[in-house]
Amino acid sequence: MTEQATGSHHPQQRTRSAAPAAAPAERVTGAQALIRSLEAVGADTVFGIPGGAILPAYDPLMDSSRVRHVLVRHEQGAGHAATGYAQATGKVGVCMATSGPGATNLVTPIADAHMDSVPIVAITGQVASKSIGTDAFQEADICGITMPITKHNFLVTEAADIPRTIAEAFHIASTGRPGPVLVDIAKDALQNETTFSWPPQQDLPGYRPVTKPHAKQIREAARLINEARRPVLYVGGGVLKARATAELRILAELTGAPVTTTLMALGAFPDSHPQHLGMPGMHGSVAAVTALQRADLIVALGARFDDRVTGKLDTFAPFAKVVHADIDPAEISKNRVADVPIVGDAREVLADLIVAVQAEHEAGHKGDYSEWREQLDSWRATYPLGYDLPADGSLSPQQVIERIGELAPDNTLYAAGVGQHQMWAAQFIKYEKPGTWFNSGGAGTMGYAVPAAMGAKAGCPDATVWAIDGDGCFQMTNQELVTCALNNIPIKVAIINNGALGMVRQWQNLFYGERFSNTVLHDGAEGVPGSARGVGSVRNRGTRVPDFVKLAEAMGCVGLRCESPADLDKVIAEANAINDRPVVVDFIVHEDAMVWPMVAAGTSNDEIMAARDVRPDFSDELDD
Repeated sequence: MTEQATGSHHPQQRTRSAAPAAAPAERVTGAQALIRSLEAVGADTVFGIPGGAILPAYDPLMDSSRVRHVLVRHEQGAGHAATGYAQATGKVGVCMATSGPGATNLVTPIADAHMDSVPIVAITGQVASKSIGTDAFQEADICGITMPITKHNFLVTEAADIPRTIAEAFHIASTGRPGPVLVDIAKDALQNETTFSWPPQQDLPGYRPVTKPHAKQIREAARLINEARRPVLYVGGGVLKARATAELRILAELTGAPVTTTLMALGAFPDSHPQHLGMPGMHGSVAAVTALQRADLIVALGARFDDRVTGKLDTFAPFAKVVHADIDPAEISKNRVADVPIVGDAREVLADLIVAVQAEHEAGHKGDYSEWREQLDSWRATYPLGYDLPADGSLSPQQVIERIGELAPDNTLYAAGVGQHQMWAAQFIKYEKPGTWFNSGGAGTMGYAVPAAMGAKAGCPDATVWAIDGDGCFQMTNQELVTCALNNIPIKVAIINNGALGMVRQWQNLFYGERFSNTVLHDGAEGVPGSARGVGSVRNRGTRVPDFVKLAEAMGCVGLRCESPADLDKVIAEANAINDRPVVVDFIVHEDAMVWPMVAAGTSNDEIMAARDVRPDFSDELDD
């Protein structure tokens, strides 16, 4: 066996069960060893499609009573489903594909999981070991292709190496900073016999994630927190992955510092909490964006100072010292230099920070943030999130998404596609609990929502799962609704149908003189005569080709359409009441709605627009 390692060192799964007693060795094929290894590491669901090179693995898979295989319609769907499963359950998601085009169709979801630090293991078949490098039929160097976008990858050419490789792949994917691991297995390795015993001896001498933070750095961070006048806790997705939300709340309430949660961290801190300022970034709340700009201390926890949060980097948070805690040392000072770098697991960092801050308080050192809180409350009151209802009486997309959240059953999970609907779902659904919001944050992958929702529902069958999707995103991966219908995975899909590639259209509206080049998804008619509820003249035509209701029905789902605000609650309630099949609701919304607030790409966060032609002025409100 040869191994291909990536240049990044990313990992989840915080707890590992004790190794079981070794079972007696027995003779099996490599394919049987693969399935038994998956059973042994606790994999209970695999999303995939068979093909020639991986076919040997599918024969013993048929006999497994512990691993459920979900036959998807496209390998991209398998990868995103594995991601949704991992995000909803906290376990490692698994997808499987054959060689060549099957493997390359996994590249997008692997890259997506890598950007968002999601633990998945992608298993691919490869041509026979003697044919590797000969341009054999359906051969692709998937290890080479995915090297930059996996945490680690393996090429397995010997049957005997399969159990150890699977054990190592799951360990690497789920520990430290989570991430995707690829296991590419030659066809003859699956066909040949080997001796199987479990557990195997793992051999990862260079892999030692640091989880315990340095005590001196923790003490320095606690000192800065109590000396600061304008601190902000900048919370990223790493806090969710570390299962550290309880510790986060304790630290926040102990210090009284305001909290911002990134797009990947929604639900890590309750939206309703009085210290929560909302989401920072390009479409974050004015209070969250401006609090970071005016802070004198930023405590970054499992966040990476990405460009969507910082805006123009050299103008970001000019008055702030930075405490940056992350389990991945490569992230610290990568974009913004940290005054106090802390390498460690977010849960352990927070636990130690709580103790250190308490010690500071007992010594009589406690920060006074009263003026800061008054200023933040003023910004929140002056520039709240909101939207205008369309003057023509058509549906507002923000209102649709807001009502879906308000009418949803308790513990509903939400997966969003990418674009305007993603931002509105982040803004107008209230996230009170961790692990209830999934989206493609780093890669921005259109087509993510439907298969990710499918994976989340497969992992959490008792939860209601809504996919909030756009008419553009939906048309990329909607074939997985067939998978849902045939496998009893009854997700609910809200298509926010504005007849356009909405976010691109918004940029064309703002920055390209309203020249809507190739973003229109409808036929240009001003409405469809005889359409449902008689809306034929209102400018909210949406996409009608395809007819999403008929398409949903053709794929074994219930199809509904809503075009009038008067019908909104009734249609959502009808969708919520159907739990034996997938439901697709085509919400025909006004095409001119925009996402606000907004920081234009490449500009300073100081230039945030609260709404069109509304720029807040904070120049005289604080000195440094």
